Amino acid sequence: MGAPINLKMLLESQTMQRAPFPVPVGWYHVDFSENLKPGEMRNVFLFGQEWVLFRTEGGKPGMSDPYCPHLGAHMGHGGKVCGEHLRCPFHHWEYDTDGNCKVIPYAKVMPPITKKGPILRTLPTVEKYGMIWSWYHPGCEEPTYELPYIPEMEDATGYTGTRRGTWTANTCIQEIAENGPDVAHLKFLHNAPMIPPVEVTYDGPKMRLNIGMGYIVGDSYGPGLNVMRFNQKDPETGKTITATMISYSVPVAHDKTQMNMSFRHIDFAKGTPELKFTLKQIDHMIGAAEGEESAGFESVDFIVWNNKRFRPNPLLCDGDGPILQFRKWFKQFYPEVPKFDDAV
Repeated sequence: MGAPINLKMLLESQTMQRAPFPVPVGWYHVDFSENLKPGEMRNVFLFGQEWVLFRTEGGKPGMSDPYCPHLGAHMGHGGKVCGEHLRCPFHHWEYDTDGNCKVIPYAKVMPPITKKGPILRTLPTVEKYGMIWSWYHPGCEEPTYELPYIPEMEDATGYTGTRRGTWTANTCIQEIAENGPDVAHLKFLHNAPMIPPVEVTYDGPKMRLNIGMGYIVGDSYGPGLNVMRFNQKDPETGKTITATMISYSVPVAHDKTQMNMSFRHIDFAKGTPELKFTLKQIDHMIGAAEGEESAGFESVDFIVWNNKRFRPNPLLCDGDGPILQFRKWFKQFYPEVPKFDDAV
């Protein structure tokens, strides 16, 4: 008699989904600051819905639900920035960047609810690293952590690099982040010479990866920001040189992710072997660098991301990285959303 059939293992794929998670809580990149001038506004689609991104005439960025609380007009079509407010085109109600109704031009008495707090959903929005960031929480709760100091992006001198990239992956942002602790795939998908050892530590919304005993050290700050530092010895000079990949992915929807990256390095003098080596490091991060057999994420990871399904009960072996521990950490970004009372 044969072994009993494990139907759960054999048939689970029939119920697996490509992206079974909602948009997670966190700070996310919306745009570069240089792309939004004072008084400008435009519609953007992120986090599974449309928003109105605008900058007040005083320079403050805002991210607003597009539909006016009055009668539902779309403020991104015909609306206008007036001073420090976003104005609805329909009846010229005005809102500040916190969602408070500040002006109803024909009202003798403002509705009492407008005096109690915001009536228009807006996202907490800040500028850092030359970028606009918005905090997303499905229950409209305030930020629970801050964006960190990144010297490669914030120091006035010492670092350089204008290389950026944007790619779209048809999967949820958790699947992309899971590649970090999944070090075994580096050998078999990326053609790395070996499966490197990995140490992972967690501290609230922060995760630190140490891959290959310092070869790659990555710090994640929630789902939307990851700073990866590649530390390699230059065979020509014998120096250990660090190049940095700053990843700031954003969920377009629960099942679609826009990956954004900036690449920075020490400001070595032109023509030096150090500059030549660090530029090759960055080529290595993205795709196959000249003279290397290993492949960067651009050439191989999307084949997997765009076609895989999330397996909630993975069959793991002793050589896999700490994938289950990562998933347990990531669960904190999926809070239970309280239901609102329609009668209120």
